Amino acid sequence: MRIKKSLPKGLSALLAVCLLVVLDQFTKYLAVLKLKDQAPYMMIPGVFQLRYLENRGSAFGMMQNRQFFLLVVTVLFLALLIWFFLRLPETKKFRPLKVILVFVLSGAVGNMIDRVRLRYVIDFFYFELIDFPIFNVADIYITVSGILFFILFLFYYKEEDFHTVWGAGKKRLGK
Repeated sequence: MRIKKSLPKGLSALLAVCLLVVLDQFTKYLAVLKLKDQAPYMMIPGVFQLRYLENRGSAFGMMQNRQFFLLVVTVLFLALLIWFFLRLPETKKFRPLKVILVFVLSGAVGNMIDRVRLRYVIDFFYFELIDFPIFNVADIYITVSGILFFILFLFYYKEEDFHTVWGAGKKRLGK
């Protein structure tokens, strides 16, 4: 009888998500503690600063004051990501995609916690040089993961890699 040495499927990912969410929430706690009701803190004058913002919308401030809708969309998105994660084969080829999904899940959960608890998301990083919207650690998880996801799909994965994930071969897909 062979003893399985690794954690049960998904448990290590769940632990990683929890750790990343704690890091996100801790940085938001620090932002409230050190930046709320204060002048922006200039890290690199004219380029980058820490500035407290209560974002009642989604990315780039869109959909202001639509918290219930954003919460529903987030829950559906999380369910889809978890389903996709659990369908991925336990092979080395899909490890990068699983790591990316852990970061996306962490970012979505981190911002969802703010929406549920506060009815807004705490943002505090601001690139003044390019007047980029103010963002937070969870947003970094999601954005960087999205870029890496795009690169992987362009250069690493092929369509046939995902036939097992979708549970259908070309015949069942009507091809």
